[in-house]
Amino acid sequence: MKQSYDVVIIGGGPGGYVAAIRASQLGLKTAILEKEKLGGTCLHAGCIPTKALLRSAEIYVNTKKAEEFGVIAPEVGLNFVRVQERKDENISRLFNGIQHLMKKGKIDVYDGIGSIVNSKEVVVQLKNREDVTLHTQSIIIATGSRPRTLPGLEIDGHYVMTSDEALKMKELPDSIIIVGGGVIGIEWASMLSDFGVKVTVIEYADRILPTEDKEISKELQRLMKKKGIKIVTGAKVLPESIVIEDEVSISTEQKGKETTYSAAKLLVSVGRLPNVEGIGLENTAIEIIRCSIKTNEYYQTTEPNIYAIGDVIGGLQLAHVASHEGIIAIEKIAGKNPTPLDPLLVSKCVYGSPEIASVGLTEEEAKEKGYTVKIGKFSFRAIGKAIVFGESDGFVKLVVEEESKKLLGAHIIGPHATDMITEAALATMINATSQDIAEMIHPHPALSEAIGEAAQAVEDLAIHA
Repeated sequence: MKQSYDVVIIGGGPGGYVAAIRASQLGLKTAILEKEKLGGTCLHAGCIPTKALLRSAEIYVNTKKAEEFGVIAPEVGLNFVRVQERKDENISRLFNGIQHLMKKGKIDVYDGIGSIVNSKEVVVQLKNREDVTLHTQSIIIATGSRPRTLPGLEIDGHYVMTSDEALKMKELPDSIIIVGGGVIGIEWASMLSDFGVKVTVIEYADRILPTEDKEISKELQRLMKKKGIKIVTGAKVLPESIVIEDEVSISTEQKGKETTYSAAKLLVSVGRLPNVEGIGLENTAIEIIRCSIKTNEYYQTTEPNIYAIGDVIGGLQLAHVASHEGIIAIEKIAGKNPTPLDPLLVSKCVYGSPEIASVGLTEEEAKEKGYTVKIGKFSFRAIGKAIVFGESDGFVKLVVEEESKKLLGAHIIGPHATDMITEAALATMINATSQDIAEMIHPHPALSEAIGEAAQAVEDLAIHA
């Protein structure tokens, strides 16, 4: 059986399904292929389930502190089975929403594995049905990524896990070692610590969240240690040292010294690997660089009518980036003139406790690029809303070009940072200056006052400093 389309999208994650919706809006006959469930890793094994668990952890911690607010909540306990049920309910609700959007857009959904035959044909291996050949004018590869592992650390799903297996835990361990202090590792460390698990984080770099501003990393490390999380940096994990008996033991090398750590479980969180296998790339001239598909700024591969978006092309492996890349690719296919994505305008978020968010250049990056910078910082300890919330740790840091006062970067660690960053992202997009932000009237009391005060602090004019 053969079907014809204007565009066929391989992969139904936030890149693929958003591209399909935009294609439908532009009148393109569209098919989307997904081997598991629409929504991809983000919905089923990443963004949404981890944030659901983080929210339960936040409620648990806040309830234990209820008496500080004059609320009597005796015998606070945790029902982890219900925590997992709520996570699954959130996923199901959003999954049903995506299915509705596919029907609304008259987008054909194929539940199966897609393989490129040539630049105009894709074969779909359907579940319990005859294969289907799709003829198309354009193809978008949106196959996402999977957890990266370390050679020698075999994932058994019980003692040694990636985030995929950790999301399916039926009960919490007493203790855990997390290998990797990047975004995923830090979110899991925060969540599990708040649930009462003894957490050790081992990071190869000299600091956790090594791609964030150094002051943000330093503050996060201080606050995580305050919560009882053990942070080990500058440490190389020795996979061959792993011993699994009733618990997991593993050694690290740090400045020539070996140290052994033990816990009930070990979580490997060392990044993600693009899914480029098994999709027929060998039948094309598509170029692979460092495990990722090479594209131009409109996400065209070296096969002009085959595009690739999202985690499979490397770069910023974020759901909102994949979605935007999908829109750009579709608009290019439709003959529009889309604006290429600027990575410096993308907000990056870490949803632990405290939250972290950033946009633009760090102070170190700005100086490396030759900018003469001024810094504006303001602590949440002087913000009324943060004190009322009982969450006054952290600060806002703005990186500004000295002469023009242009905002080069913004970095937030503290309450609701992932919501607050949007103001700074908009400011960078419209080339706003620190003076523009300082002159904007921020509501009182509001957490966003910290951004206004940080902008004033660039010229040493913060009111509440």
